[in-house]
Amino acid sequence: MRGQARDPAGGPAPRQPDDEPGHQAGGRTGDTGGEGIGEPAAEGTEPPSIEAALKELNAALGIGHALLQAPTGSGKSTRVPLALLDQDWLAERRILLLEPRRPAARLIAARMAALLGEPLGETVGYQVRFERRIGLRTRIEVLTEGILTRRIQSDPALEGVGAIIFDELHEMNLQSALGLALTLDVASSLRPDLRILAMSATLDAAPLSELLGGAPLIQAGGRPFPVDIRHAPRNSPRDQGGGAVTAVVNAIHQALTTDEGDILAFLPGAGEIERVREGLAGLAARGIQVLALHGAQTTAEQDLALKPGDGRRRVVLATDIAETSLTLPGIGVVVDSGLTRKPRFVPGSGLTRLVTEPIPLASADQRAGRAGRLGPGVCYRLWTREQEAGRPEHRTPEILQSDLASLALELALWGVRDPGELRWLQAPPRPAWEQAVSLLGRLGALDSAGRITRLGRAMVGLPVQPRLAALLLGAPPALAGEAADLCALISERDPLPRRPGIPTSADLGLRLQILKAFRNGRVAPDMDSRRLAAIDRVAAQLQRLIKHADGKEKDRAATEIHSSGGLLALAYPDRLAQGRGGRDGRYRLVGGSGAVLPAEDPLAIHPYLVAAVLDAAGRDGRIQLALPIAEGEIRTLFADRLQRERTLTWDQDREAASTLETTRLDALVLDRRPVPILASDPVGDLLLARIRRDPGQALNWSGEARQLQARVALMRALEPEAGWPDLSQAQLEASLDAWLSPWLAGKTRLAEVQALDLIALLATLLDGDRRRRLDREAPPTLVTPAGTRRAIDYLAGASPLLAVPLQEMLGTRDTPAIASGRVRLLMQLLSPAGRPIQLTQDLPGFWTGSYALVRKEMRGRYPKHHWPEDPATAAPMARSIKSNPGKSGPGKG
Repeated sequence: MRGQARDPAGGPAPRQPDDEPGHQAGGRTGDTGGEGIGEPAAEGTEPPSIEAALKELNAALGIGHALLQAPTGSGKSTRVPLALLDQDWLAERRILLLEPRRPAARLIAARMAALLGEPLGETVGYQVRFERRIGLRTRIEVLTEGILTRRIQSDPALEGVGAIIFDELHEMNLQSALGLALTLDVASSLRPDLRILAMSATLDAAPLSELLGGAPLIQAGGRPFPVDIRHAPRNSPRDQGGGAVTAVVNAIHQALTTDEGDILAFLPGAGEIERVREGLAGLAARGIQVLALHGAQTTAEQDLALKPGDGRRRVVLATDIAETSLTLPGIGVVVDSGLTRKPRFVPGSGLTRLVTEPIPLASADQRAGRAGRLGPGVCYRLWTREQEAGRPEHRTPEILQSDLASLALELALWGVRDPGELRWLQAPPRPAWEQAVSLLGRLGALDSAGRITRLGRAMVGLPVQPRLAALLLGAPPALAGEAADLCALISERDPLPRRPGIPTSADLGLRLQILKAFRNGRVAPDMDSRRLAAIDRVAAQLQRLIKHADGKEKDRAATEIHSSGGLLALAYPDRLAQGRGGRDGRYRLVGGSGAVLPAEDPLAIHPYLVAAVLDAAGRDGRIQLALPIAEGEIRTLFADRLQRERTLTWDQDREAASTLETTRLDALVLDRRPVPILASDPVGDLLLARIRRDPGQALNWSGEARQLQARVALMRALEPEAGWPDLSQAQLEASLDAWLSPWLAGKTRLAEVQALDLIALLATLLDGDRRRRLDREAPPTLVTPAGTRRAIDYLAGASPLLAVPLQEMLGTRDTPAIASGRVRLLMQLLSPAGRPIQLTQDLPGFWTGSYALVRKEMRGRYPKHHWPEDPATAAPMARSIKSNPGKSGPGKG
């Protein structure tokens, strides 16, 4: 190799202590066992390099795949690729070194180039998102894992590549899982000579070895510098709301007083980093520099933390981006909050939520190792020893907890419709896979058979998630710039400042205005111009990419999309949201689940939104970024998905049938309007259902109708074998379909049903002979001896009752009877005023018995009326006493 001494294994000479961008301390093995703040550990010796393992590693790769487990400070990330360059089995081909994070990829490539005494882009180069430093003579390419996937998709045979090294594979992120599955497929089918090397300091080796066909595990010798692990005391206060912010600030102040070296503090997210910076604001006056390090920063911002300091003591506040691979010079103390923030996908809702959770033990060891990079160090773990016992050993693979849309699209391009066709360390979960395929179908990336479309192929070629790729490719030329701005705003860190106690508006339109103002040189004092500059750069890069992208649907987009909300709907068709009618910020998503927006957010006045960022926490998702969209644009954009349903319903206010036509987009009801009822509409079913709820009120049960029921019931009792129909209320209600349905034709209102003549309807249930026999045997009325017609009440009790003035029955020697004399009537004899004076079924006995007493009393009350001494022989007399046929009881005089 150019300008380098050789070692016995054929690689460059052994490195100095800073050759490797990271160092792993034996976190738990180096634990002093102290509870709280212990004494610093005694100085150790520098751990040996990886040189002793290189010969064994070369031999293994000459035969097949291999695994390498070595401490972070052993030199595996920089030393191994250089040592493999001149091996016979590699045959002058290239090595691809995969790193999970962009800063690590740039730094590792730069370090290897420096070891060779060359500029980047010669023997060693790198490629990350939007950045490439690779030349024609480059032999070692340091890539982020997404770049590897693009390389394999464009060149499945990986021409000129002899080995692929997966560094830090223990992180188990989605891109490494996909890259490894595709690489294994290439190696098994097209390139049996391709070598795969998996490297990590904390590797779960057994399943990985099995996946790689029994690949041997090679372990580098040596141990890290000792790190004194200091746990929090049992009663240590935790700032649960802010991810242990207070505890981190306190620990940093203590470390600055009692320990030497720069300090690296791990926090779950950028928000907590900013809060800790605020808590350390007074350190600048003491000459202490406080820096941040997280993935949302620009390269220049990250380099401030990664480069050696200017002599001042430094405090670096980082997310788990600094957990592995990265060099942070001068770090002697680690303050570990023990927390990380990860996205968790919920397949049932299609939403992702950010979850702050404890790190596993392997990550805790990785973090502690940052303090043992150049010598003995100290790690403050802000949890107790008892709490540590409950932590998992390794992190959960990201493939088990992520949105799989990107993975499903990549596999569709690879020609795989079922992930079971490939080999995985952890197979994609079926529910999340099906959710991803469904989404890709909605985006137009897959056809109905699950094959990738022309649009889907173009989406794969863009360095953004499938949703945003659909937005970029679907935007009409006039809105291409706005589409790129939206994608940049969604994918980069939010430019709006977060103020404690003040909710930040979810309006993406507001952020578009802020970005445009920034480009015109107008930045509000509380805006972070660095974030806006980063968003502007990403938007410009995206706009350049889509100028030449294939698969754009320009004609469709030009006629259908007219607003930012319409653009956003291209990416989030499953996150259209409709207000629930109140002003409380509650919305219904197109899939049926709920979403909520703070009622005071200006967006809450809009009836329709498109949510770009929706946190699945709680019963309803929280809308964090959104744009309004007009109903008309929804109808146009999703015309092929609109459903029009004609629904026959019962209007309770009008007590009438009504036909509504509903225009629906899945769970969203865009409108309902009344339309005419058709003759074919089953209105009768609605009427019957309404009648069944309250038959007594819904039908015209007149007294005559009830009397008819009772008359038929009497004949059924007298002649049980004669086949009289059952007209009881229970039977009629149970058989409404049979006897009432024919009479409901053409009727749509309850009032029309109530106008039906039930006497006529019930009479039709009797044939002609039975109707005649009924009138003869159980007549509705009886003609008295005085010649008047009086109603018989069949509902009065056990016997039919005849209410009649006493004078009309004078001269009657027998009690009147019906049913051919089988049933004597119960006689209710009335006074001239129509009041009952006697109830009897034995009229002759009344005449000869209690009549005398009645006569005496009635003569005093009604002296002008005839009260004969012998009623059995007296002539009947008709009086003007009104009778009310069909009612039980007498009429009124």
